[in-house]
Amino acid sequence: MARANDWSSKLMALINGGNPSAAIAQIKVAPTLKDLQALQTIMKLSKMQGRYPNVDAAITDNLALLAAPRLHRAP
Repeated sequence: MARANDWSSKLMALINGGNPSAAIAQIKVAPTLKDLQALQTIMKLSKMQGRYPNVDAAITDNLALLAAPRLHRAP
């Protein structure tokens, strides 16, 4: 049985801790598209979207990059 990935909750801890630059660095090396989408959902639900515009931009940019069919990361 696969273990639940808590990558997005760890990033939320970085953002809530006041370290958005570390969060942006982690967003740039996000493991999967699904993880980034989960982070974006958590940001919307916790009303953190818009509070850190650089984090929002990094999420949007990397969602577009990972969603492209020819670009993917090796496991």
